[in-house]
Amino acid sequence: MSTQLLHRLRQCLAAECIIEEPESQRPYECDALTLYRDLPLAVVLPQSVAQVQQVLKICHELNVPVVARGAGTGLCAGAMPHADGILLVLSKLDRILDIDPLARTARVQPGVSNLSISEAAARHGLYYAPDPSSQVACSIGGNVAENSGGVHCLKYGLTVHNILSMNVLTAAGEELTLGSLGLDSPGYDLMALFTGSEGLLGIVTEVTVRLLPTPEIAQVVMAGFDSISAAGDAVGAVIAAGIIPAGLEMMDRLAIQAAEDFCQAGYPRDAAAILLCEMDGTREEVAQHVDAVVQLFAQLGATSITVSRDERHRALLWKGRKSAFPAVGRLAPDYYCMDGTIPRGQVTYVLNEIYRLSEHYTLPVANVFHAGDGNLHPLILFDASDPLQVRKAEAFGGDILDLSVRVGGCLTGEHGVGVEKLRKMSSQFRPEELAQFEDIKHAFDPGLNLNPGKGIPILKRCQEYRALPARHQHHPT
Repeated sequence: MSTQLLHRLRQCLAAECIIEEPESQRPYECDALTLYRDLPLAVVLPQSVAQVQQVLKICHELNVPVVARGAGTGLCAGAMPHADGILLVLSKLDRILDIDPLARTARVQPGVSNLSISEAAARHGLYYAPDPSSQVACSIGGNVAENSGGVHCLKYGLTVHNILSMNVLTAAGEELTLGSLGLDSPGYDLMALFTGSEGLLGIVTEVTVRLLPTPEIAQVVMAGFDSISAAGDAVGAVIAAGIIPAGLEMMDRLAIQAAEDFCQAGYPRDAAAILLCEMDGTREEVAQHVDAVVQLFAQLGATSITVSRDERHRALLWKGRKSAFPAVGRLAPDYYCMDGTIPRGQVTYVLNEIYRLSEHYTLPVANVFHAGDGNLHPLILFDASDPLQVRKAEAFGGDILDLSVRVGGCLTGEHGVGVEKLRKMSSQFRPEELAQFEDIKHAFDPGLNLNPGKGIPILKRCQEYRALPARHQHHPT
């Protein structure tokens, strides 16, 4: 089968677009979650939509699994290759096809990076709102697959709220257009269904995104607090006051100190937690909201309050937050980034429970998260060369997910399920609900060949799915 597959692929792709040698495939063996790794039969890098369609048709005819991959910045092993399939890398489809400043839209291919959309639209006074921390590298196709958000998702929403239409190819290579440029389109909202579907239903080949006018001004209020509970109470108080910040982020002491060592953003090193609260809009609106938030934080016991002086200072304050992941990465050989979501009112309780779990597993944890919408990102520090620490980190992460569901939250906010959270799906969903997910998967991909073993715990097809997470775990020795 592999010989026939490679022969067919060579007929439609140039030699440099097919990677067969295992050593050359190593850069593609995992996404940013390195706990799970595997190598495919082949890595293919098509240069056009037509070539993507040909590859899908070949794999459909031969019943070969296909895993789509964008920039590889995902954090749930959603783009981990399938050992008996191909890895379909869409990074060469990287063109911005059109920007319409009057309609405030941009048509882009899936390999276009998140940040480059805003850079291209800036000359029209427009930008693309979702801004994951990896926006310099992450691609719009991957953003659609995981329904990514970022620090400004509180006010401006996730990917699903900022796209108008998309072109997709089914597992059989059939073309579909979902959504429309209008305010609404008839029938089921299949575009929303595809957004966040992790490559299980089809392959995105083009996306039309919504552009927003660049705000006249934006300012950040940074407040330090001497306890997690005080910072948690402040999060709820801002929203209760009727203010919807562009972003409302929280970092705890370990994350603060790591970020400050990394980029000297001016964070208060002795604070138990800080909040970064950004307001944007007209000068009058922002000034009013900044004054209100400063007064609110002072009333709630903030030990320090800093307001960004200018755009350069604002960017520096955000640089600390957006650099938190690499900054924390300097504290230990490895870290495991979790992605649970909780109600805002549960912030204090959940963080204290995470610290209790940290003591139980004897693994440090730094907390960085989108406090405004309750999307947690605990960073569990460990050493991947120690198999015991790997198992403890995974168990610790699993307990955080169970905790998130227990307090009324969910398993993921923007990273997806992938392989990482597959075993935990039953913690949130009843068997009847999982069966509905499986029926949707079957409707679009009857052969179950698109990204198999990810997202939905389908256990009917073969024993492979039952064992896949454990089988592909990487425990270095």
